Amino acid sequence: MAKTAKIPTELIEFDAQVRMYAPIFCGVDEAGRGPLAGDVYAAAVILKPDAQIAGLNDSKKITERKREALIPLIKEQAIAWAIACATVAEIEQLNILQAAMLAMQRAVEQLSVQPSLALVDGNRAPSLAVAVQTLVGGDAKSASIAAASILAKTARDASLRALDEQYPMYGFAKHKGYGTKAHYQAIAEYGLCPAHRPSFLKKFYGEK
Repeated sequence: MAKTAKIPTELIEFDAQVRMYAPIFCGVDEAGRGPLAGDVYAAAVILKPDAQIAGLNDSKKITERKREALIPLIKEQAIAWAIACATVAEIEQLNILQAAMLAMQRAVEQLSVQPSLALVDGNRAPSLAVAVQTLVGGDAKSASIAAASILAKTARDASLRALDEQYPMYGFAKHKGYGTKAHYQAIAEYGLCPAHRPSFLKKFYGEK
């Protein structure tokens, strides 16, 4: 994508419509609900109304290198931003959906500026002290949610690279905890490490 690329027009226009009834709102998204290992992350971002972030888009539509390059731009163009997580222990205790909700709740609560509305990706809303609006496919519709999706995704990926240094036999840096063939083979050979989510592997062990 060219360096002169701006935020896709439809993402800007959607946020402009939201600001008509909620001048200060945050976009919220999570990352890491599906993998077999690692914490689940979430981010909340309040973008400046005139934010221009070259190449901002749904985190799934851009490369890892581009996501990393966008981090400082998002933070510069944000009124406030925050990243939070729920741990593997909390995932096991609560279940992954409730842990993701907890991570999003923590991210919004950690914002240095209180929004009047949280615009949350998906169809499930965390319990917040502010109004909440859910938006299915929000990371492809709202610039604020797209920004949050990038911060959450890059933070989680960084955490998996750190886990890879602790447990190099699993290949976390490559598959980011997802259930790839190589990951399952490593689990079969080495068993689980503290970063794994045992509840996600019941079927795997049940079939053995």
